[in-house]
Amino acid sequence: MSFNDVRIQTVTGTLPASVFDGPILPHEHLRTDTRWGIGVDSDPRRWLDEEAYVTGELKRLGRDHALNLVVEHTALGSARDTAALARLSAGSRVAVVASTGFAAEPFAGDLIRRNGVDDLTGDLLREIGVGLDGTSARPGLIVTSAWQETPSPAEERAAVAVARASLRTDLPVAADCLGLLEVLLTSGVPAGRVSVRAADHLVQRKIAESGSYVSVTGAEDVLALLEAGHATRVLLSSGVARQGDVAGYGGDGYARLFDRVLPALVRSGVDAATIRLITQENPLRWLALPGTR
Repeated sequence: MSFNDVRIQTVTGTLPASVFDGPILPHEHLRTDTRWGIGVDSDPRRWLDEEAYVTGELKRLGRDHALNLVVEHTALGSARDTAALARLSAGSRVAVVASTGFAAEPFAGDLIRRNGVDDLTGDLLREIGVGLDGTSARPGLIVTSAWQETPSPAEERAAVAVARASLRTDLPVAADCLGLLEVLLTSGVPAGRVSVRAADHLVQRKIAESGSYVSVTGAEDVLALLEAGHATRVLLSSGVARQGDVAGYGGDGYARLFDRVLPALVRSGVDAATIRLITQENPLRWLALPGTR
């Protein structure tokens, strides 16, 4: 695929894919809060609001590893802050893709429990058309989430709304279980517009065999998918999701991809062209704006 005419939607506007000439982090959180969900065990560590630390990490990765794009997956119900994302992007000089969509039911709560598919679709289309959180920043991704492997009725309605919004706008979708993937595909979303997180290798292969992208964070996951012939379906990221993951709090941080995962792949014999495919070309193809693919 040529990226000459491809454009990517970031919090600061649309940019040509040609400016993203280094590795991309396609599944991260820069700011999020899911500490106090309704009906699930609370976890006081399940949050991330460390602007200075995150900005510093991204800036270092841009300088040392040519990182210039991060895809942020925080959606409605999990304390998304688009103004903060814009500040992080400006301070680090790393572009950020922001998300619309819905967190899982314990966090999105009444937003998805009390509304039908039409209203939820309308909410998404307004954010896509007008901007996020009172800003003019547009989302480049739609997120759909479930707390368990089988979506609840409310989560399934939200997923159908996400599918409808994606079909109207051709924006890519990120999901986090096979049940949501089934809803998206049966609703007509092309598999190549969908990314799904999974930890189990058999599930990862099922996702790839559907034609969807598989979002992973481990070298062993990548190697299993490469062995099965699914190099073009892999999206590889560091997977930061909470404060404890950040380097300033003792975690591997956003550098995990560069410090741990990519060196392990090189030691296992993965060549430079394949690494470029899974860290740059695949995410750009998935994120490409309507009419530029």
